[in-house]
Order: sequence, then structure tokens, then C-alpha cells
Amino acid sequence: MENVIKIRGLTKNYGKNRGVIDVNLDVAKGDVFGFLGPNGAGKSTTIRSMLGFLRFDEGSISILGMDSVRDHEKILRDVGYMPSEAWFYDTMRVSEVIKYAADVRGLDCAQEAAKLCERLKVDTHKKIKELSLGNRKKVSIVCAMQHRPKLFIFDEPTSGLDPLMQRNFFNLIDEYVRDGATCVLSTHVLSEVNRYCRHAAIMRDGRLMMLEDTNIDEDAFLKYYMDEEEM
Repeated sequence: MENVIKIRGLTKNYGKNRGVIDVNLDVAKGDVFGFLGPNGAGKSTTIRSMLGFLRFDEGSISILGMDSVRDHEKILRDVGYMPSEAWFYDTMRVSEVIKYAADVRGLDCAQEAAKLCERLKVDTHKKIKELSLGNRKKVSIVCAMQHRPKLFIFDEPTSGLDPLMQRNFFNLIDEYVRDGATCVLSTHVLSEVNRYCRHAAIMRDGRLMMLEDTNIDEDAFLKYYMDEEEM
């Protein structure tokens, strides 16, 4: 099966601070891939390297058959990325933020955006500063999905969402994946991975370990969050 993501030997150092070490990863087309690990494990470094936002020291990354460094701009056209922090200009209205995200890509996404806003109960008339964390998250989800990309990368997307919106979000992912998209979900929530992801990996101390399946035992999962002395 075609691999949408192919990472070989990815290494990134931050001086005395740990980065990522010899990461190898394949994500197949049509997969919903869970990316687990504690804070500081290296998940965000890996994602930023994949998207060309961060220069790495060693290794290679192919996204949608393109080189993450050389083809950075082309890759971003076909990727919907939602960072863990939803930062927008506070004085902009939701509708303006969503349109701006489409305009940056030179696309008319009005019809898809309207569908997403309806499904996620997004009030497009409010200003960003009037929104709760959960509602800002929903705006960020719309911005990442409205151009119907080939690859979705979500970093902690469900924090702040109520259970109904979480279900709506995963239903949307399922629909886009059935239409040929691929999804990477970076999360701390084991139940989300067990329920919605087809494959998964755990990152700890900058190293990646693939999992045989996504029916992960909680005790086995928690040991990756312990210090070596505790294990």
C-alpha cells in the first residue's frame, strides 16, 4: 500500500535539550494513525519536521511522495494542519478567520466551511476574543479541514471539546478518510487511539516505538510516562 508519510533516520538535536533520535515511521494512505507520548517526548518536533517548519540534523522525510524540505510549499497545499494551540487575532470574526485560511491557499472553500461549521456548531458571527477554548478549537478544525486535504495532522484536537463535539469531529475524520484522506492524530488520550485509530506509535525520550495494534492496555501505556527509575 502507498505510504503517505515515510520517515527514515530523523534526528534533531537542541543542544543540551533532547530532540528526536533516529525516528523511522511509515503511515499508509487511508490510515488513521495515533501518535502518543508525554509532553516533551518529541511528537511536536517530529510533526514540525514533517511539515518543513523545522530543520532537522539527519534523516529524510517524504510526505505525499514529496521531500519535506525541498517541496515544503507544495506539501502544505495538500495538508490540513491543526496545531495544539489555536492562535488567532482576537478582534477578527470567526467568518473572517475561516475565509482568510482559505484565501491563503487561493481557494474558495465556502461550501465545505459552511458544512463543517454546521456539523461542529460554530458561530461564525462572533469575534475570536468572545470564544471559549473549545470553540477556538472548533474554528481551528474548520480551517484545517475546509480545503479537503489529502493528509490531516491534528495536534491535541479534542482538548476543550465536549463529548458530542468530540464524536462529531471523529465522524468527520471517518468521512474524509473514506473519501481517500489520511489522518495523523497526536494525542495524550489513550481511549481516542483505541477507539478511532487503526495503527499507532508511542514516542518517549525522543525515540519512537511502533505498536502492533491499537488495543493498548492502560498499564502498558502508562509505563511510557514513567522515568526509567520508576519502570
